Amino acid sequence: MVRESLIEEAGVSVLFPKWFNAFPTVLAIGGACALALAVGGVWYYFTPKYWSVGYEPVQPGGGFSHQIHVSKLGLDCRYCHTKVEESPEANIPNVSTCYGCHADGRLKAINEKAGHKEKTQFIREAYASNASIEWRRVHKVPDYVRNFPHNIHLNAGVSCYSCHGQVNNMPVVHQVESLSMSWCLDCHRNTAPHLVDRSKVTQLDWVAAELKKRREQGDAGLAAGRKLHEDKHLNPPEDCAACHY
Repeated sequence: MVRESLIEEAGVSVLFPKWFNAFPTVLAIGGACALALAVGGVWYYFTPKYWSVGYEPVQPGGGFSHQIHVSKLGLDCRYCHTKVEESPEANIPNVSTCYGCHADGRLKAINEKAGHKEKTQFIREAYASNASIEWRRVHKVPDYVRNFPHNIHLNAGVSCYSCHGQVNNMPVVHQVESLSMSWCLDCHRNTAPHLVDRSKVTQLDWVAAELKKRREQGDAGLAAGRKLHEDKHLNPPEDCAACHY
């Protein structure tokens, strides 16, 4: 106050009001908050968890319903994905596989009753012209990652459910997991919550119920997964070269 009075008496105007002294502190706090928000936004919105989970492309013919083919008709995953146990790729069935059921005259009563005859006409047309059906891929790892080895994971006891969810109940397939590096590493570092008996990997309803029961039982429920890990002498890699070129 004395200093300001002396300045005023000298005829010099005060350029900044007293409250302006707090401006650097407010600016620093505001900058820190803005930085935290920016980092948090990038951490979530610039990740596969935001952009990939829920991805559901429109498929030819209105979409292939796993709910009908698997849950209602009882088809095993391996009826269509025939090489999934021997190959890194989970192959998409060729047109002749689809035509085997959807040819004119086959399953006629079922198709007509469900109103599927018109919906599946594109299969017969593709078969007649020896053309491929351009199914749109749902799950895909980045180009700088080696293809996900389905055969290794299935033979280790990792069910389709752990990566793809309950596809058997999906009218339209969508992505349920991020497929990010951290997501993969979390499983490699702790396999017990995901491993099931090799013979059960495609029984998705059973796997979903079993893994849920394990989570509810806590540490005791993971004993079965740990035993499978030890019996198979699994050693999931965590080094960069395992997945990246």
